[in-house]
Amino acid sequence: MDTAHPRTSWEQLGDKWYRRIQHYTEVFDQDLDLDNYIIAGAPYGGALALWNDDTKLQQYQASRAIKPTIDIYSYAGAKLRSIPWDKGSIKGLGWSEEEQLLVVLADGTVRCYDLQGDFTQFSLGHGSDNYGVHSCRFYDRGLVALLSNNTLVTVASYAEPRPKLLASMPDGEVHSWGIISPAHTLSRSVEVLLSIDKTVYLVDATDCEDRFLDIGPFTHISVSPDGGLVALYTASGKAHVVSSDFQERLIEHESNSKIPPKHVEWCGRDAVIAWEDEVHIIGPGEASAPFIYDTNRVHVISEHDGARIITNSFCEFIQPVPRDTNQVFGVFAESSPSSILLDAVTQLEAQSPKADDYIQLIRPNLTEAVDTCINAAGREFSIHWQKQLLKAASFGKSVLDLYNSDDFVDMCETLRVLNAVRYFKVGMPLSYEQYQRLTPENLVKRLINRHEYLLALRIAGYLRLPTDSIYVHWARTKVRVGSEDDDTICRLVVEKLSGRPGVSFEEIAQAAYDEGRGRLATELLNHEPRAGRQVPLLLSMEEDDLALDKAIESGDSDLILNVLLNLKKKLPPAAFFRAINNKPVATALVESSAAREADHALLKDLYYQDDRRVDGADVFIRESLDQPSGRTASDKLALAAKLLSDCREANFELHALKEATMLLRAQESFDRDLTDTFTGLSVNETVFKLIKLGYYGKAKKIQSEFKVPERVAWWIRLRALVAKRDWDEIAEVAKNKRSPIGWEPFYNLTLQAGNPRLAATFVPKCTGVEAVEKITMYEKCGMRVKAAEEAARLKNREAFARILEGAGRTTQEGREIERIGAAVFKP
Repeated sequence: MDTAHPRTSWEQLGDKWYRRIQHYTEVFDQDLDLDNYIIAGAPYGGALALWNDDTKLQQYQASRAIKPTIDIYSYAGAKLRSIPWDKGSIKGLGWSEEEQLLVVLADGTVRCYDLQGDFTQFSLGHGSDNYGVHSCRFYDRGLVALLSNNTLVTVASYAEPRPKLLASMPDGEVHSWGIISPAHTLSRSVEVLLSIDKTVYLVDATDCEDRFLDIGPFTHISVSPDGGLVALYTASGKAHVVSSDFQERLIEHESNSKIPPKHVEWCGRDAVIAWEDEVHIIGPGEASAPFIYDTNRVHVISEHDGARIITNSFCEFIQPVPRDTNQVFGVFAESSPSSILLDAVTQLEAQSPKADDYIQLIRPNLTEAVDTCINAAGREFSIHWQKQLLKAASFGKSVLDLYNSDDFVDMCETLRVLNAVRYFKVGMPLSYEQYQRLTPENLVKRLINRHEYLLALRIAGYLRLPTDSIYVHWARTKVRVGSEDDDTICRLVVEKLSGRPGVSFEEIAQAAYDEGRGRLATELLNHEPRAGRQVPLLLSMEEDDLALDKAIESGDSDLILNVLLNLKKKLPPAAFFRAINNKPVATALVESSAAREADHALLKDLYYQDDRRVDGADVFIRESLDQPSGRTASDKLALAAKLLSDCREANFELHALKEATMLLRAQESFDRDLTDTFTGLSVNETVFKLIKLGYYGKAKKIQSEFKVPERVAWWIRLRALVAKRDWDEIAEVAKNKRSPIGWEPFYNLTLQAGNPRLAATFVPKCTGVEAVEKITMYEKCGMRVKAAEEAARLKNREAFARILEGAGRTTQEGREIERIGAAVFKP
């Protein structure tokens, strides 16, 4: 346990202090010469990727693998994966924020690897395959590539790569370059800094601007992790730190070194210059905080709050001393409340009465001291000092009357998690700030990708995070790399995952299917409770019958229709109908869907397959109704009749079809020979139109052929004659002694058509109405004298008085009515 005072590893630069924290020792084998490797580190203590730099001459080693590989390690030196490499020259190696390894080839191909070794790839395009990639720079979610023809290509998202050209850059040799990520630019797009001649150009999507420097050229350009500062290093050994907008020159540092540095990086917001065995954090003039190493294999990786130093022997972290840590352990911190509180808990452990004296001394500032100790504990990597600081905070808050312990509890939880992942077998040396940026959820994802399932489950449970993704990832890995037989793997997976909320067996089955284990995938899908997750994978596995059965079991009509549509697209009709045979629900949905979309071809095939002749005939009938001509309509009806010809139960339908065919052919003849259109009319409408046009003989023939009932025929004839205002013909008809429909319709229709005189002739024939109603009928025709005669005949004094009043006693009509009344109604 490291009990040394934290200040023993501090170095001072001006008014700032820096500390060295050694995480791991004996990281890499001594025969692994890191000087010959390109090393890329993932942010937030992620994985390290090592690629043997093929541009350097190297000593032959018999133990070295013949086939080149990209090796992925943890910071503790544990190999996580080796990626065999025979794809060509690598021009860029970097990591995304999600810990995806990005490999950029000389021909512009970009491969995105996860820690399982799976990858996706895309091309930079824009001539990269012809000109070749010169170098690359990476940021959290994207990259910029410099092509050999001095063209810049950017990709803003690895998930949806759309390579785009940046603005054209000036001609000339690019001595060095760096990028400012979109998160730190006003335009929210990546900006590129290029050292050409003695100045620096800033290139973005639309423009190229000269920053008007005259102190170049620069062998190194490096942008701080927060995008606010830029470090420039010249061939003469002078370093400059300027603001990223080049408006302020903050530091000019003379390194006095004729040897060019290997790295110009950042320790938070402080520039770092690293040679083979020295790392300097620079300040103004010649001031620097040097860190000397007895090895010539130093690699520097920048973090937001410090810099990681990688050598064969150890991995350490250089960091500006946090404010709270400085208040507790700093040179001038002996009299600070937090430092006194730490001394108080030491005295308490020694059972000394001075502990109470110390507490009383800082009583007015005790709350501040407790908060500082809690925050300082989070910034410590030594478990011993974490415990001491938390003990001090616990002692201090126990004395306070009121203190909210939430921050204390949260810090205890956080430190348990941090100490667990910093353990050398895991090898993720996260600082407190990095953990806050990464978030617990993403930390769990990283553990899952390293197959640290037990630790991921414990952390997720401890922090009350969902665990379903952990179980699913374990199961997917098991079905992909497990050596057991399918039944054993299925049983193991089901035992572990059955009943756990949120677990999707579909994802696991998909992994099994992708691995070529179709039977295992099918077995696993049987345990997926959501049919909507089962069915798509079953379809992709060509398990059509099973997919349809699962969809029907779900009772979800939309899901069943989706399956049926997929089957219809990829199967010939006969196979499709065999698939839905003996499945009434599927058949009914196919039928209703086809009817709704007027897919007559599918309906006819379906009815033919099921020998449903009447339903098939209905389709032909519906088609006939949509035909533009009588000939094609009659042909459709003939097909319907042919379909029903062998069906004994369809005699009525067959007879109706024959009559409809006869009618269509007759109408086709009328369309051809007469002056109007008849196609589409019913029998009654056809007769009506013929009479109205004056073709009484043809109307009589249709009436006879289709056995139109006599009453119906009289109605049609009456309406047609009234419609054509053929009063003479109506009067001729009135000469008949009887009418099958009675004479009231003649009276009503002629009166409505505006011929009251003719209508009045039918009143005497209306034997079916009461005598009193005839008085009203005459009145409606305007014949008051006839109405008065009828009232007098019936001796209806009241009706007679009304008629007389309406006519007026002084008119001729009135006098005539009075004369009739005088003869009948004597005073």
